[in-house]
Amino acid sequence: MNLSETKINDLVNQLYQAWESACQIQPITDSAPNITVEDAYQIQLKLMAKRIAQGESVVGKKIGITAKVVMNMLGVDQPDFGHLMSGMEFQESQSLPFNKFCQPKGEGEIAFLLKKDLKGPGITRDQIIDATECVMPAFEIVDSRIQDWNIKIQDTVADNASAGAFVIGSSRTRLKSIDLATCGIVLKKNGEIIGTGTGAATLDHPLNAVAWLANTLGSLGMSLKAGEIILSGSLSVMFPIKSGDNLEMEIEGMGKTVCHFD
Repeated sequence: MNLSETKINDLVNQLYQAWESACQIQPITDSAPNITVEDAYQIQLKLMAKRIAQGESVVGKKIGITAKVVMNMLGVDQPDFGHLMSGMEFQESQSLPFNKFCQPKGEGEIAFLLKKDLKGPGITRDQIIDATECVMPAFEIVDSRIQDWNIKIQDTVADNASAGAFVIGSSRTRLKSIDLATCGIVLKKNGEIIGTGTGAATLDHPLNAVAWLANTLGSLGMSLKAGEIILSGSLSVMFPIKSGDNLEMEIEGMGKTVCHFD
């Protein structure tokens, strides 16, 4: 690590206050230009610890930067991950409070619900299939506390992989009944189609993304737990959200989910 413990704690406090008050801060890479990705994950873990101390719990993980175009934009060759906290989870029947976000954007994803623990390294796609209870359509609401989304990889990792909220659809599908690579997705905002895609958009197959996550966590001494939700990465465009927007998504063979902002 390049950053001192004092500097890491200072950045944790800045990000926590920005999250709590839904305000934006200058890029971390401006105030700490020598920050490493390892430093950024240390900041992320301390940031989540502060939220746990305030009563939240970890309910899963999210995988980000799964599209090659985004990797190229950020100058990296692999995804990143963040924690899904209990306060991020919303039901389809709930309105998401727009004023709790800084600059939200939406993504359509496939969510995995685990029935067994997964601890890497060495986790294979077959092991993930065996450990998965079901898959579900999901909206991830990404939200950067970094001003104007002016992020480098270290900025987004420290900011919990730009996680904001998520909504899981009510339908449940067994993995063996669907081809995750070829299933199509249609995204709508306020009744208009704004994006399409397939499961192959995330590291060529969503199972590849979950395997990467399990094995990366394993190298850090962490594991995926039974009962956790895994958001496996965006399948189409990332789109901006405004107050009052109504979102709808359908994944072929997996059903629909909706999301509304007040």
